[in-house]
Amino acid sequence: MDADALSDARRPEWERLDALSRRRRLSGPEVDELIVRYRAASADLAELKTSVGDSPQGAYLSTILAAARLRLTGAPDNVVAQAAQFFTLQLPAALYRIRYTTAVIAAAFVLIWAISAAWIASDPALIATLGLPADLKQYAEEDFTDYYGPMASFAGMVWSNNAMIALQCVLFGVTGLWPVWMLVQNAFSLGVATAIMAAHDRLDVMILHILPHGLLEMTSIFVAGAAGLHLFWAWAAPGRRTRGAALASEGRALATVAIGLVFALFLSGLVEGFVTGSALPWPVKIGIGAAALGVFLLYMLLIGRRAVRRGETGDLVEYEAGTPTLFAG
Repeated sequence: MDADALSDARRPEWERLDALSRRRRLSGPEVDELIVRYRAASADLAELKTSVGDSPQGAYLSTILAAARLRLTGAPDNVVAQAAQFFTLQLPAALYRIRYTTAVIAAAFVLIWAISAAWIASDPALIATLGLPADLKQYAEEDFTDYYGPMASFAGMVWSNNAMIALQCVLFGVTGLWPVWMLVQNAFSLGVATAIMAAHDRLDVMILHILPHGLLEMTSIFVAGAAGLHLFWAWAAPGRRTRGAALASEGRALATVAIGLVFALFLSGLVEGFVTGSALPWPVKIGIGAAALGVFLLYMLLIGRRAVRRGETGDLVEYEAGTPTLFAG
């Protein structure tokens, strides 16, 4: 067989295959054509290899086939493209899906906080069980405010602590108990602190010190709890999917929430470390905290809604997660 003759006869078909493999988007008929031409070109390459061995024509065709094979099977995006997809599609979609559960958890948290604080503050005997009067007074008048200091090490400490709580709520959410226990425990602890401060007429001081960073910080913890409970529900009620498939899908989607909350809690840690304890006027401090929360909510609700409307769930793309199992109905 003459390699030059085969190349001259097939070159238009090979060039068409090369053009299809380079297109950014392909229609259904073009995908079918790409597959047919890929198979035909593979047969041509096999014939060249068998008849003449290595040849310039064979090397040229091998390059075209390699590009077409990547177009058919897919290739991972570069790091920049993956990061852009994560922050513009996967993360906001995952956050948007758990918005209602987050709101319910927030309401329940505030209710437990308020009830426990009112219950303890209304009974001096209960407050007396919390510690010696001198210790409680020192906590209300000195220790509580001294805790907040404008320093980088303090910001890093609160960030790492809160990030660990958020990660635990998501990763251990499959138990269905850990997020609930964590949230109730924190709500009750905050209620105890509120009762002590109220008993010493320092409730306004507490509120002013919590609001700047607490708006975003507590919202992030509520989101983590919601993600954990959604993970549990995927295992408890998988629908038509197997429990393994449902848990894997939701686990991948909601793990993005845990990663995203690291950044949100980093921001709240900066506010707590450099704004709450600073000399700025309190309206400015609270305004900074409210702005940080506003940015997070806009990202969660506005960008998240757009991502969900595009079909995003927060899960990995099929190339990374594997082809899903199809179920009827």
